[in-house]
Order: sequence, then structure tokens, then C-alpha cells
Amino acid sequence: MVTEGIQDKYVNPYTDFGFKLLFGTAMNKELLISFLNALLFREEVIKDVTYLNAEHLGTQEYDRRAVFDVYCENEKGEKFLVEMQRGEQQFFKDRSVFYSTFPIREQAKRGEWDYELKAVYVVGILNFSFDNSDAEYFHHEVKLVDLYTHKIFYDKLTFVYLEIPKFNKSEDELESMFDKWLFVLRNLSSLLERPRALQNRVFDRLFETAEIAKFTQTELSEYWDSLKNFRDWYSVIFTAEKKGREEGEKKKAIEVARYLKSSGTSIELIIGATGLSKEEIEML
Repeated sequence: MVTEGIQDKYVNPYTDFGFKLLFGTAMNKELLISFLNALLFREEVIKDVTYLNAEHLGTQEYDRRAVFDVYCENEKGEKFLVEMQRGEQQFFKDRSVFYSTFPIREQAKRGEWDYELKAVYVVGILNFSFDNSDAEYFHHEVKLVDLYTHKIFYDKLTFVYLEIPKFNKSEDELESMFDKWLFVLRNLSSLLERPRALQNRVFDRLFETAEIAKFTQTELSEYWDSLKNFRDWYSVIFTAEKKGREEGEKKKAIEVARYLKSSGTSIELIIGATGLSKEEIEML
């Protein structure tokens, strides 16, 4: 088996393999049902789901292709699109709106049709924070609202965004199923043992499924490839962010050095204040 580099006990849900394993397979659909009920309804509203084709093409040949992480419908015909976002994209909100058009448009019927639609829910599980104005506000539920009355204008289209890094509850603070699911998403791959607070049938299934030691050789190989891709991606993002910070700090140091030099400050003091080399300062 390919075990090199895999030291965790449980699968990383932020990998493509891990997320699809937990939420995207018919064998484990009870996990998806539990998660959606906890997130959207806080009670057992969804009884069953059917997985739908996750790959869609636009209505025109030149339309962009959309590939969803998880796409399903419940027994009422309501559509649920669940996406794992590992890192911030410049237009990720636009992407969510664009993706929502597919489950809306595919409800169109040939012939006479009165335009009645089933509800569509777009769920984004985010491994980053996009709203830094409030460190506590991590659960965003967005609907079409009349700005004058502040009342919901249309209740059949819902966007939900979860900023997972902002969820900081400890095991002892977990109260609802919603809390427990967010704790799992935030901490699963770093857990060494199953938490006491997660002792029920749904989480029995989750931890049994997520235990890497129980993977077949094929599953382990696929997970390793997915984990490697995730680590490579994370390394690229981390390096880019670090380089950006360093370039920003260097630019600021040069500005300070230029000011100090114009003020007649000695080279030695400028070096100490900015960290720049003598050669860099003399070139200013």
C-alpha cells in the first residue's frame, strides 16, 4: 500500500477524495442528509436524496462547463448543490450565482409550463474567510430581499457560506448537530481519537468511513494522490502569500530608508532600522 506521507488517522475532508467519500457517494448519503438538515433546517426535514449528474454544460456550445462537487435533490424535488472551496477565488460569489443557474434552468419543461420552480440551495464550505469585519460571523445565509421592506422577496433560492476557519468551538462547547458537523469539518484530519460529543449513529458511520486504515489499496492510492495535490496547492498559495508579504515589507523598508537618508541619518542607523543592506541604501 501507498502509505508514505499519510500520518493522519482520518481522511482530510478538504481533499477532493475525502469530500466526495463523505458526501458524494450514495453509500454514505445519510451523512449528506444529516449535514444538510443540520445546516439548513435544524431538524429532520430531508428524508432522502438522489444524486444527480454533477457535470453540466450550458445551453449554447460556447457556454462554460460547470462541475459540481455534490449535486442532489430531495424527495420534494428541491435541489442542493454543495461545494468545498479550499482557497479564496477572486470571483467565488459570482461562481456560486453562476452555478445556481443550472439547477434552475434544468427545471424548465417542454410545452406549456407555468414557471413554478422547486427550491435551490447552494452551499459553500469555505476553508478561508472572506468577511474579516466580524470574527464571530461565519454562517452566511443569503436570499433575495426587498431593500425597502427588508422582507424576503423570493425564498426558493438560498446561498449558504460557511467560513470554517472562524469556527472555534471546542468539543465541550458543542451543542447542536450544526456545531458538531462544523467541528468535524474543521478538525477531522487532525483528530487522533473520536470525540465523546460525537457519539451517535450518523457519526458512527462518518468515523468508520473516514478511517484511513480501513481503505482498500485502491482507495489509499487515490487518497494519496488527492492529498498530494491538496498539499501542493496549499504550498503554492502559502508561498505566494508569504512572497507578497515580504515584497510589501521590503517596499515599506525602502520608503523608510529613503526618508531617513534624505534626513541625513547615518547608514548604520538606517541599516538597523530597516534591515536593508548598505549597498541597497547607497543606491537609493
